[in-house]
Amino acid sequence: MTPDPLDTTDAARSHEPRLAVKLESDRGGKVDGAWWPWSTDPAAEFPPLIAAMGVADPVLRVAYHLRTWQRAARRITVGDFAVRLEGFPSTHPDTVNLIRADHSRIRLLVIPPRTSVEVAHAVLRAASTSNRTTTVEQIMADNAVASGRNKAYPIAMRVRPQRHDEENRWETVNGVVGRASVSGVA
Repeated sequence: MTPDPLDTTDAARSHEPRLAVKLESDRGGKVDGAWWPWSTDPAAEFPPLIAAMGVADPVLRVAYHLRTWQRAARRITVGDFAVRLEGFPSTHPDTVNLIRADHSRIRLLVIPPRTSVEVAHAVLRAASTSNRTTTVEQIMADNAVASGRNKAYPIAMRVRPQRHDEENRWETVNGVVGRASVSGVA
């Protein structure tokens, strides 16, 4: 029996990937499917995804957005293969790219882990049936999910104080933890 990707019971949380992917012949557009991970921990989430997607041809690299996911080792082993995990600030925050041994790329829309079952189901269906020109942003907007907001944790940034006599303190600026001056961001 195939696991139900929308089953959120504890028994189902065995990290079976909740995944909907287009047929191989329909891939090649802006989105090849969608994935609904249980968390933002790459060590827990990427291996089952890689195993599921590497059946026909092994996945050798995973490219993801640095701020969307927690810190991870640069290499993991899945089955008999070493897989490189590559975080980039330029990768779309709501996607992961799987690069297989034949150099083909599978771009999956990532549904935020805490998304409701109903919304996640709609996004999985929409991404796996979308045409080649449908974007991540369109799928997310059509299903009332905020695009670009899929962030695991804030990244600290250093902001210089405007004057030397001002006391430095940590504060949140536009959702990002950073050092700011008393009078504002420099």
